[in-house]
Amino acid sequence: MLVMKNIRISVEYDGTSYAGWQRQGRGIVTVQGEIEAALGRILQEPVSLAAAGRTDKGVHAREQIANFKTHSPLDPPRIVHSLNSLLPATIRVSHPQEMEADFHARHSAKAREYRYFLIEQPSAIYGRFAGCSFGKSDLQLMQQVAAAIEGTHDFSAFSKEDRDNPGRVCTVTTCRWTRYNRYQVLRISANRFLRSMVRYLVDAMIRAGKGELTLEEFQGMLESGTMTSQLNPVTPGGLFLWKVSY
Repeated sequence: MLVMKNIRISVEYDGTSYAGWQRQGRGIVTVQGEIEAALGRILQEPVSLAAAGRTDKGVHAREQIANFKTHSPLDPPRIVHSLNSLLPATIRVSHPQEMEADFHARHSAKAREYRYFLIEQPSAIYGRFAGCSFGKSDLQLMQQVAAAIEGTHDFSAFSKEDRDNPGRVCTVTTCRWTRYNRYQVLRISANRFLRSMVRYLVDAMIRAGKGELTLEEFQGMLESGTMTSQLNPVTPGGLFLWKVSY
């Protein structure tokens, strides 16, 4: 009788042409769907992936962590080598590990880090992996809002409804902006993230940097859980799932 193995993998992907990470209906191309289809061919059995984060349409990952269980006698490096030969160039899998039976990429994770790359003017070259503020924003004002985000808060005002993830409280441990070449880069880490939460928060910080939203107005929305100033999630192309900690 073959032993059930629990395999952990790291997944890097350019999410531009995918309808997000999570498997959806027939004909909808997702990252999870592509990997599961390839694994099914390699292992000759149905495979279901669990992931640390369910990134939205157009969002990328430098390091998504996923795991799956299999009866296959193939060793993990061989599985990953075969995977990369079948997957499109926009998805790469690496660092296979056999884990304990109770390891779960989502439930075992202690923190996730996202990064958002922002440019000030549209660019045909740099715009694929960056959002755009369409003008200068005061980085000091953006940092003030970023500092207010740190801590444990109800982020209802800065997320979309998600029936599969009803809790709205998150603990943000790091939220700050840095400059990197032509980019302003947000680094944000938390125990969990809500749907489109980072993209709403980035919009709020850009508006604050342009003088369209005060720190007091932002704090009021954070405390009340109600969006009293109109915010729109920034474009997904600048957002990366950067790292998952266990």
